Amino acid sequence: MATRSTTPIVRLCEMTDGDEGDTFVLLTSKEELSTRDGKPYFKVGFRDSGREVSFPIWQDSPHAEACRRDWTPGQFYKVRALYRETTYGPQLDLRKIREVVDADAADGFDPLMCLPQSRFSSEAMFAELLSIVEKQIGDKAVRDLVRDILLANQEPFCRFPAARRNHHAFAGGLLEHTLSVTRSSVYLADKYAEYYPDMRPPLEKGLAVAGAVLHDIGKLREYDVSPQGAEYSAAGHLIGHILQGRDILREAAAGRDINPEKLLRLEHIIVAHQRLPEWGSPKPPMTAEALIVHHADDLDAKLNMFATALATDGNTGPVTSNKNPLRQNVFRGLE
Repeated sequence: MATRSTTPIVRLCEMTDGDEGDTFVLLTSKEELSTRDGKPYFKVGFRDSGREVSFPIWQDSPHAEACRRDWTPGQFYKVRALYRETTYGPQLDLRKIREVVDADAADGFDPLMCLPQSRFSSEAMFAELLSIVEKQIGDKAVRDLVRDILLANQEPFCRFPAARRNHHAFAGGLLEHTLSVTRSSVYLADKYAEYYPDMRPPLEKGLAVAGAVLHDIGKLREYDVSPQGAEYSAAGHLIGHILQGRDILREAAAGRDINPEKLLRLEHIIVAHQRLPEWGSPKPPMTAEALIVHHADDLDAKLNMFATALATDGNTGPVTSNKNPLRQNVFRGLE
């Protein structure tokens, strides 16, 4: 049984050089390697929601045998450690380590504390998304369909990332990204419906909003999410989220009295939202609503990449490195 300690509980992401305390972490990796002269060691990685550290466990370490035999990536641990900033990056000098137990909840352990996650409340974001659906989709059959899909998938929709790595790659990222794309689509649909009142067929705001809400719904089948992050499911590898999103829509629409053309146009938004075959879309946007959702989606993803590059790049000077998902430098200013 784990005993309560008087050593302070701290968060890994809040530790500064020289701090020592107890912290809850996720073991993200364990790799058996050798030095140039053949000395074996393990390279391990631990993280919480705001920081990841990677460091060696040498063969002569008191933790070496337990590391080899017992430490399991994907498992949560309570560690007592000294945090150090070194020329090799952040390091932990481990004093004690054990697996997390149920009693640790009394000290504040929650699995989500070890996962990068949205800075916004998932409850508030989901409520706002439902409110937009209710207010902005005029066709009752389409409105009910979209609302029912959201409610049937609420738990994973609030928990899943929007991507494995490139953008919104954190718990709640799918919801954060979807809400942002939907907000932009509301604005753009209003703007361009006013600009082009005589366009035929007319731009239908409700379809643009419905498509924005559902454009990435297939990611709920594309990914398997674990404490270590998101990985492609078998269906994700073989089919991808675009066609699975259309499948989810079709399954939910079966037996409902929905205008066939509206359903077809809504399917098209999902199928076309990435625009290019090399990005996964078999068709480019061929309706005004699909074009709006594509650009709202693309802009939101790329701005998240910009913000992440600016926040995490270690280079000094006026521009970041190009070692980011955008594969380009980002200007940070002259000061």
